Amino acid sequence: MLQLRDLPSTEVLKKFAQRYPQADISAISTFLHLLRVATDLSVALDACLSKHGLLQGRWWVLILLMREEALHSTPSALAEKAGVTRATMTGLIDGLERDGLVERVFDSGDRRRVLIRLTAAGQSKLDTVMPDYYSRLRECMAALKEPQRKTLCAMLDLINNGIPAFGRTE
Repeated sequence: MLQLRDLPSTEVLKKFAQRYPQADISAISTFLHLLRVATDLSVALDACLSKHGLLQGRWWVLILLMREEALHSTPSALAEKAGVTRATMTGLIDGLERDGLVERVFDSGDRRRVLIRLTAAGQSKLDTVMPDYYSRLRECMAALKEPQRKTLCAMLDLINNGIPAFGRTE
C-alpha cells in the first residue's frame, strides 16, 4: 500500500485548485489527513500483531469466530463479515488451519457443508494477543475523553456516508 508521507501544504493545494475549480482545499486537506491517520493506524496494528505472529486478516477471522456463540461459522459468513471475497477467506482459513488455530468441521449429512471452528490453540492465541492489543489501544486513544470519542465516531459516520461518491459512475 502506498503511504503518502508528505501531505501537501495549503499553497500546493491552492495551486491545484487554480487548475481544478472543483477542488475544495479544506475538504482535500481534511481527507488526506484522515487517510494518513488511518494508514498509520493500520501500520501500527500490523506491527502489534506481527509481534504475536499474526497479520490483520488472520486476526480478524479469529475475532469473528470468537464473537460467535458456538465459536464457529461458515466460510461465506466470515467472508461477508470481513468484507473479503470467498477466495481470500479460503486463503486466510488455510493458513489458520495450518497453524492449528482453526479447524474445518464437515457436516456428516452433507460433506459440501463446512463450518470453521476456533480451536483451543486459536483461543489461546487470542488470549495472548488481546491484552496487549487492548493496552496499546487504550494508550493510543487516551488523549480523547469520552465526549470527544463520541463526537469523533459521529463525524466518522458522516464521512462514511459520503464514501459512495467515490464509486459513483457519471
